[in-house]
Amino acid sequence: MENIQYNALVVSEIEGKFIQSLQIKNTNDLAFGNVLIRVYYSSINYKDALSASGNIGVTKNYPHTPGIDAAGIIVESESENYHIGDEVIVTGYDLGMNTSGGFSQYIRVPAEWVVKLPNGLSLKEAMIIGTAGFTAGISVLRLTELVKPTEGKIVVTGATGGVGSVALSLLSKLGYQTVAVSGKESENPFLKSLGASSIISRTNFQAIDKRPMLSAQYAGGIDTVGGPILENILKTLQPLGAVTTCGSVSSTQLNMTVFPFILRGITLIGISAQNYPSQPRQLLWNKLASEWKPNNLLEIYKEIGLEDVKSTLDEILEGKLKGRTIVNMK
Repeated sequence: MENIQYNALVVSEIEGKFIQSLQIKNTNDLAFGNVLIRVYYSSINYKDALSASGNIGVTKNYPHTPGIDAAGIIVESESENYHIGDEVIVTGYDLGMNTSGGFSQYIRVPAEWVVKLPNGLSLKEAMIIGTAGFTAGISVLRLTELVKPTEGKIVVTGATGGVGSVALSLLSKLGYQTVAVSGKESENPFLKSLGASSIISRTNFQAIDKRPMLSAQYAGGIDTVGGPILENILKTLQPLGAVTTCGSVSSTQLNMTVFPFILRGITLIGISAQNYPSQPRQLLWNKLASEWKPNNLLEIYKEIGLEDVKSTLDEILEGKLKGRTIVNMK
């Protein structure tokens, strides 16, 4: 295929500082993978902000184009499973980490990373869901295996964020009673619109209590924060309760005993969307496009252009974003 010039956000390391700039790139330089995709939409995730700010745990080599999400149309394929013109989604794996990512009008990836866009979902809607929504989907899926809507309340932390907001919407759709934990009182109406039955201040919920167990209050939880907040959820789970955890944006440390696990038989489930297997990945995307499609999907996002990505990445590091932010790459 002929070489194509395209626009991309590039992060460069200059004298120890990480500088973001819009650059013109060439598809001939995208040497990795056997499927070339014209990206129409990407989305903003916390991991993108880490990559753009030089976090070596996410991205090791610069210059680099972040963007762990992409949705677009195949323009070149060496795979028998995907053809020119197919609408597809790429989330997770190494995209946007050490492989040139979705903040670019073209990506080249292995066919194994690609998911066909399900019926009932547009490219834009796929990116409103994105990695954050897909992570919420995995969390809800695992939670439904152990906790039924009739068994009690589900607490959701980081509720205004990408994972939390989609999780609230999905749980509400499935008939669960939810409790949102948030540090943004001004966003209470937003949380109510997502289906939150009640809202608890993050300040009150994260208070450190060294007692090994607390009064049982919740049947389950979806946590994105970690640290004392996750400890308090675990200590307040009902017998046989379960909580999923991902992100851990506050802390990855747990300072508690195993008594809640033993005496109440609770379950802690780790969630990662990055290397979720390909077959269940397609099945979950199909579910998110049909019976699990959030009712208010078009009400929980903001759309920006590539030129606005830099300022938005700064906002996510400052905890100022709510819901989902997608990037129009057209």
